[in-house]
Order: sequence, then C-alpha cells, then structure tokens
Amino acid sequence: MTYCVAASINEGLILVSDSRTNAGIDNVSTHGKMHAFATNDDRKIVLMCAGNLATTQAVLEQLHRDKIKNTAINMNTVECLSEAAEYLGHVSVEKQKQHINPQGQSAFNPSASFILAGQIGTEPHAAYMIYPEGNSITSSANTPFLQIGESKYGKPILDRFLKLTTSIDEAARCCLVSMDSTIRSNASVGPPVDMLVYRKDSFSFAEYYCFDDDDDYMLQLRRSWEHNLREAFAALPALQTSFIKNMRVNL
Repeated sequence: MTYCVAASINEGLILVSDSRTNAGIDNVSTHGKMHAFATNDDRKIVLMCAGNLATTQAVLEQLHRDKIKNTAINMNTVECLSEAAEYLGHVSVEKQKQHINPQGQSAFNPSASFILAGQIGTEPHAAYMIYPEGNSITSSANTPFLQIGESKYGKPILDRFLKLTTSIDEAARCCLVSMDSTIRSNASVGPPVDMLVYRKDSFSFAEYYCFDDDDDYMLQLRRSWEHNLREAFAALPALQTSFIKNMRVNL
C-alpha cells in the first residue's frame, strides 16, 4: 500500500509520500511514489501515485512518451491543471482496461489513483485527486488537502490543524506528522518519506526532502509529537461523579 497527502494552502503546496510497495513477513520493498515532470518553464507539475504499481508505472511511461513525442495533448500543452487531471484520468483508465479480465474472474486489481499538483502559467497553484474511474476532484476552502492510499490514520491531524491560512512551514510539519502517524499504525506504509514544498508563483522545486526512518529530524519530530500528546492527554479533565448517570439494565 501507500500513503500520499497534498496540502494546497494560500502560500503554496506541500506534497508528502511514502515509498513502501510491499510489507510481507520476509520481504519489504520500496518504490518512490512522487514524480516531478520536466516541463516548459511556465509550469511545474508533480504526480503522486497509489494502487497497482504496474498500472502507475504504465501511466507514467505514457505521460513521458506523449511529452517526448509532443502529442496534441501532453503535460507541456495542457492549459490548466484541471485539463491535466482530465488527460491523466483518460490515460489511467486506458491502462487499467488492458489488465481487466473480460470474464471478471481474475482477482487481479489494476486500479490506481493519483494526486496531480502544481501550477501552470498565471493560473493559481492547485492539487487534484484522480480516481481509478478517471474522474477528479480538487481541494476546497474547508478541506485544503487531498489523500490517497491509507488515508484514515493521518486524517485526524489534518482535519484539526490544516487551514488555507496555515503557514507553509506549519503545513509541512502537519503533513509530516500525518505521515508519521500512518507509518506508526500501518506496516504497509513506510520510509523513505519524500516531501516537496512548492511556494506559490516560484516555479521551483528546490525545496525537496527525503527522510529515512533514522533521520534525525523525523526522530525529533516523532518524539516531540508523542511527548506533547501524552501531556495533552494527562491534562484532560477527569471524570466527575456528578456526571455519572444510572444505567438501567434489562435482564
């Protein structure tokens, strides 16, 4: 499995992904889920993948091939991110169809989902989530983040702390804690953790980080988060006898 999160806030984008593709008893394998495209100077586009690895690799290869061949629609010709998301969804559906059993008897699941993020021209930066069916959604003012893969473990902190007005540095820490919480609770998600910070209108991917499991900063972040959680839990109000109500038991 995998976990990827994209935060789209006023100051820019935060993209975080893990690298684990398999977590068997005696076989743990890794593969990067974040892919930055080499495009024209007027755009920056990043793709994060979850789901069937063969499908995601086939989609990436097709996108690169279309760009090299300069087909009518490719990552250099789309005029906005929504058009790029539609194009990506079409390619994904076509690649999945190649692996579907006509009789529907195979247990093989070729589905894949994606997060596409970046900025094109004078359009504002944004992030889109593309479903296996090819349709897509974008983030909103109430929910300025998107997730794919094992999303449930890392969602609570995003819901509580991430806002459009959150500073980009705070948003980066929030997304890293979201990733670390997921790694702690799910063995199928694991390091190395890739993080890309994109500041609006910069058209630069200079702020890229890769954190291994023993990275000093990640260890410090994890310990600090756990310590403060324990202190917050200890400070919760105790149950009061005045709150206790009689419970009627029917035998």
